[in-house]
Amino acid sequence: QAQLVESGGGSVQAGGSLRLSCSASTYFNGDNCLGWFRQNPGKEREGVAAINIGGGRTYYDDSLKGRFSISRDNAKKAVYLQMNSLKPEDSAMYYCAARRTSCGGIWSLSSPYTVWGQGTQVTVSS
Repeated sequence: QAQLVESGGGSVQAGGSLRLSCSASTYFNGDNCLGWFRQNPGKEREGVAAINIGGGRTYYDDSLKGRFSISRDNAKKAVYLQMNSLKPEDSAMYYCAARRTSCGGIWSLSSPYTVWGQGTQVTVSS
């Protein structure tokens, strides 16, 4: 099965930055969508951002737009999540996910995504 491999998580102080990476070579073709989600124990997984591989249109959670930025590198077949001005409430396990349809208006729903990475932990201290 096609795999997604995340990296780049870690611990940072409030106000700092991190860049998460997701290696997704199998999904760099066609009209696929790659998304970033995050989850804390006991809470629902929430959509952070997503990007259409074909065309590059991006989607964001409104509360995160301006601090977080999603991008793709076609040559490296990777998707990135740049996170700036991090806050303690951004602490979570972050997951990369893929689906073989374009993102569209339901990009933040986790159920349409068929493949998930193992997650990378982000911890922001105050």
